[in-house]
Amino acid sequence: MQPVLSEPRFHNEEAAFEYVEAMLWPDGPVCPHCGAVDRLNRLPGQRTKPSKKNPEGAPVYGLWKCYHCRGQFTVRIGTIFESSHAPLHCWLQAIHLICSSKKGISTRQLQRTLGGSMKTAWFLGMRIRETMKPYEGAPPVGGPGRTIEADWTYVGRKPGTKVRAGAGHMNPVFALVERNGEARSFHLPKVSADVLPDVLKRHGSRDAKLHTDEAPVFLRPGRAFKAHETVNHSADEYVRGDVTTNSIEGFFSILKRGVYGVYQHVSEAHLQRYLTEFDFRYSHREKLGVDDAERAETALKGAAGKRLTYETTRAQRREEAPES
Repeated sequence: MQPVLSEPRFHNEEAAFEYVEAMLWPDGPVCPHCGAVDRLNRLPGQRTKPSKKNPEGAPVYGLWKCYHCRGQFTVRIGTIFESSHAPLHCWLQAIHLICSSKKGISTRQLQRTLGGSMKTAWFLGMRIRETMKPYEGAPPVGGPGRTIEADWTYVGRKPGTKVRAGAGHMNPVFALVERNGEARSFHLPKVSADVLPDVLKRHGSRDAKLHTDEAPVFLRPGRAFKAHETVNHSADEYVRGDVTTNSIEGFFSILKRGVYGVYQHVSEAHLQRYLTEFDFRYSHREKLGVDDAERAETALKGAAGKRLTYETTRAQRREEAPES
């Protein structure tokens, strides 16, 4: 069987542009400046201005001109690829590597595989995680006849804290996992009765059955669901008929192996982006009939409208960092 990464779009820039255009413009090109869909012409054979490094100029791929607004554009504009100096075929390689690595792929590994600086590899990874976010207005997890499991765990370490017994120095992560379905996890400031129930009710379908452990915090919000069943972990009860939280425990197992084994350290400011990455791969896994190539295509289709600059990322990091 021919390896996926041997396909032309991963090594040829022109083929990469044709592939991305087919994914993001399924009905033909659209001018990002005025929204026109007609009187758009491709400008082949264009080159950049000559320089000492490139006396003849470098080829410009995928350039279009709109004869409504007279503007020029490529498929990069308005996507995660905009203003990036990385070749588009390298972007496609990075998307495939992140989507096909069950426990993630580190920034250093991306750098070694694709070349360039660590800063570029880190930013590629962060932009790609933006494409994995659920679309605006995504329905809650579960539905009629479905079962969702809810629980929380702790990962990483809060900045400025000392490692002590218990989980006070770690970041709480709450998750909802639909049995044989998708996962959705959240980095919460704390796990308490004034935070967790609101997230559970907002992201879990009321028509689904809810399975949790015996934690008291689930008792009141559990009444809003079609049924609420619990297993008593403190009494070594993990399965009772079809009542179990094994699916969400399996999700947490993959998450922790990725955080500690691959990324080793995930800052609190960016933890939600990494959670989104693990949610996406779990929700589009092979058990649900999605292979690596299809998973990468789904991520690529989410690239439109996800503009993210390096300075924006750093600013968000500063804003989200806890006060000392």
